[in-house]
Amino acid sequence: MTFHRRNLPHLQRDAKRHFVTFATKDRHILADWARDVVLECIRHDDPMRYDLDAAVVMPDHAHIILTPAIDERRQRVMPLFEIMKAIKGASARKINQRLNCRGAIWQEESFDHVLRSAEDTYAKVVYVLENPVRLGLARSWPEYRWAWYPNPYKPTPIT
Repeated sequence: MTFHRRNLPHLQRDAKRHFVTFATKDRHILADWARDVVLECIRHDDPMRYDLDAAVVMPDHAHIILTPAIDERRQRVMPLFEIMKAIKGASARKINQRLNCRGAIWQEESFDHVLRSAEDTYAKVVYVLENPVRLGLARSWPEYRWAWYPNPYKPTPIT
């Protein structure tokens, strides 16, 4: 188990799923193409740095459920703050390049917590996938372009 603190405490448990939410700076709305970039960056390091269970990119924030992978070369579990730095850094760089500008895209910190049970994980997967439906952005999560889950029909309990 590792503990990291900036303004918010960040607790990481080895071999456990983590629910992470990160938001745009000043809740800026991302264009459709920018949400494509963010989802691509989230999926990029699966399964090298983490095992991704579900993801959704909303207009001003994103939710992901992942399990940090083992870095065989360094003999350690990938730190969650490094995973998030890679996702947020790569997506910000690509978005800024396209806009031909510089500056922060994301709030500095992310909200994260460890999922303790299969039931907790299942509830969070449903929460993540249904987020665009609750906000009226889609009638069902599979039709929302920026939702990702390995089973495109329905979330099944994860053990």
